Parts: sequence; structure tokens; C-alpha cells
Amino acid sequence: MTRDVRLIRSPISVTGMVLTTISAVLFLVVFLADLFGLHTNPYLGIVFFLILPGLFLVGLFLIPIGAWIERRRRIAGKPASEIQWPRIDLNDPVQRSRAVLVFALTMANVIIVSLAAYRGVEYMDSVQFCGQVCHTVMKPEFMAYQDGPHSRVACVQCHIGSGASWFARSKVSGTRQVLAVTFHTYPRPIPAPVHNLRPARDTCERCHWPEKFHGDKIRHIVEYADDGKNTESVTTLQVHVGGGSERLGIATGIHWHMNVANEIDYIAMDDTRQVIPYVRLKDRDGNVREYVAEGVTPDQLANGERRRMDCLDCHNRPSHVIAATPERAVNEAMARGEIPTTLPFVHREAVKALKGTYGSERDALDGISRALRNFYQTNGGQTSAIGRQDVQKTVLAIENVYRRNIFPEMNVRFGTYPNNIGHIDFPGCFRCHDDSHKSKDGKKIGQDCETCHHIE
Repeated sequence: MTRDVRLIRSPISVTGMVLTTISAVLFLVVFLADLFGLHTNPYLGIVFFLILPGLFLVGLFLIPIGAWIERRRRIAGKPASEIQWPRIDLNDPVQRSRAVLVFALTMANVIIVSLAAYRGVEYMDSVQFCGQVCHTVMKPEFMAYQDGPHSRVACVQCHIGSGASWFARSKVSGTRQVLAVTFHTYPRPIPAPVHNLRPARDTCERCHWPEKFHGDKIRHIVEYADDGKNTESVTTLQVHVGGGSERLGIATGIHWHMNVANEIDYIAMDDTRQVIPYVRLKDRDGNVREYVAEGVTPDQLANGERRRMDCLDCHNRPSHVIAATPERAVNEAMARGEIPTTLPFVHREAVKALKGTYGSERDALDGISRALRNFYQTNGGQTSAIGRQDVQKTVLAIENVYRRNIFPEMNVRFGTYPNNIGHIDFPGCFRCHDDSHKSKDGKKIGQDCETCHHIE
């Protein structure tokens, strides 16, 4: 009596079994290596936790596909494989042993797929994946993140947060972004994601208590002149941060905007939310007042984006701050002691070097070094050991300022991204507080400096 052939003996099924076995073994080895911290390269993580599990699943799919094709061949009357299906009889010790082996391998496959899925998701949620895999694309944001106040907070905690719906939404968006990176269709610079960020109440407010009263804070702004002595000037601001809640009966200062008893809606006319012609306030007593900028028509407002104000409308660059101007970046570096203030004209020359036109980062670093060294060599700044050390320290500091703020390959430079804190370099507060937003009863959104700070 002719026995049936084994369908999974087809070349496709065998290929699937080989892929499954090899990828499973490699994954288990790499998983153990990762568990003990034996590799840290983000690109290896893609291979280990995304590609290998993918090959494993492809292998699993090929096994039944090969069997189906083999069955079709038999139905069509084509020659079948020589190995036949055995009759299953668990009373037979050999068959029983094989059945146990198949069951054990199946359970092992389930465990491997589960581990792969878990590690794959975990890896895709890591800072390494977000900042280093798409190196060129995310370099500006990743550099700023590493130097920012949230550098110990994982990217996904702010950009995704908790919950399955936002997780799924982020993965769908991530697929589109992967395709854009693969085919080099991404914009340069990458636009700030103001329209698809999760509301601050689901992310920022998990750590930052919105009802907390902060009172006043003191801020010192240090600036240096372009003269030979790099004359220092210090502006001291007493910033009325304020805050509070309806329960505490406090609503003062800048954080009055986020007092939970106040509801502020606005309409923005541009994608970056820098033009805000309409503001609606509902106070704790339920009174509503609408403010409209001069010259704005109802049709224009109807075409704008309406939004409930939250933390990110002012703190729109909380983790990815890029200096607004080279002057400001040099001032901050000098105030931190990274650039010797005793080096004549160092503020002027450092800013001049940063403003140069360069084709690439390598050209910029060479140009900055050459410009500063030539200037101080010509003007006697390197005649002593101390002078040479100061020039070398300055060159390194300005090169770091460039690396931190300018990224030619992504068209990112000083001032590319508006920062809404303050009102010096970008409109910021003055998007609304400009004395031109008026209500029907003649009230204005004022521009009184003392509302937010006291200057000394």
C-alpha cells in the first residue's frame, strides 16, 4: 500500500524550517548577550531584535505555504516527495517521543516569538533607536536632547506616553517615517511635531504637577560686548512664575495660564502656531471673554486651527533647545567658563567664526579653527603659553557650539526652530500679549512687563 508523502518535505517548507531554526538559535544567543550587556551598538539592535525575529516568522510562514504548494502539486498529478506521512500511533514509543519533541519545539517557538516581540518593542522604544538609528535625520534633536534638562527621560515617555491607542498610533506614524528615511523623502529640516504631540496632561503633567505654586524665580542673563575687554553686563530678572489651583485659591504669575480653573482657547493661523489672532478665556466663575487681533476677519478665523492651551504652547522646546543666535550661544559658553573672557575680542571673533559660510561640518570645524588661530596669531594672542592655551580652549569651545547647534545636512542652524519661552528672539509671549488683541468691551491682552517679571 502506497503511503502519503510528507508535505513539509517540499523545498519551500524545508527552507522555512532552516530559517526558523537558524534565526531562533541566533536570537537566543544574542538575547543572552544583550541580557548581560555584551553589545550596545544601536545598528546591531536592528539586526538582532527586528530582522532576526522577522526571519523567524517568515520561516514559520514558509512551512505551511510549502505544504500547501506540495498538496496542490499532488492534486495536479505531479510527482510527490519520496518521504511519506507516517501513521500516528502514540502507543508506539518512537512516535510518542517524536510527538513530545514537536510539542516541545512548538512551545519553544511560542517563547521565542514572545521574547522577540517584547524585545523588539522595547528596542523600538529605546533612546538609542529614536536618536541614533536614523542618525542624520535625528542628529539635531538627539544632540539637543543629550544636553537638555530631560536627558534622563526616555523619548517615548514624552512623545508617546502610556496607553495602547497612542502606542499603536506612534507605530503607524513610525512606519511612514521609516519609509521616508529609506527613500530619502523626509523634509530638511524636520518640522517640529506640534500637530501630533500628545496633550501635555498625558505626558508632561505625569511629572510636573500643574497645580504647584512656584512663586518667583531669579534668573541672571549674562552678555558680553564685542570690545577688547569683552565687557560683561548682567540682567537680573525676577520671574513671576506663580501658579496654583482653584482648591488652593491661588492664581498668579505666568503659570496663571495653566491654572486648572482657567480655560484658554486660541486660534492659530500658521503651522508653527506663531500667529495667534484669537484668544478665548473662560475664568473660574464661568465668565467668557473673547479677544481678537486688529484687522482679522471671521473668515480668517474660520480657517485657523482651534486649540486648548497647554504647557507645550509656551514650553515648545522642553528637551530640544537649539540656540536662537550665535551671540546667545557664545554668551552662554563664556558665562559657563568654557571660553576665557580674558582673551581680547573673543566674543566678537567667536561669533564671527560661527557666522561663516561652510559646506559641511568638517569644513566648518576647520574654518573656525583657522579663523580664530589666524586672528590671535596676527594680533599677538598666542605669544605666551597661557595665550596659546586660551586660544586652544576657545577653538574647542566654539567647535562644540557649532556641533551642538548647526547641522548643514539637515538645514538646521541658529533660530531654525522658534522657542516660545520669552519674547526676545521669537514672538513667544507677544503672540498674544501685544496690546492689539481686544475684546468687544474694550479690554486688551496687555503687554505690561511687570506682569511676568521685574527687571533689575
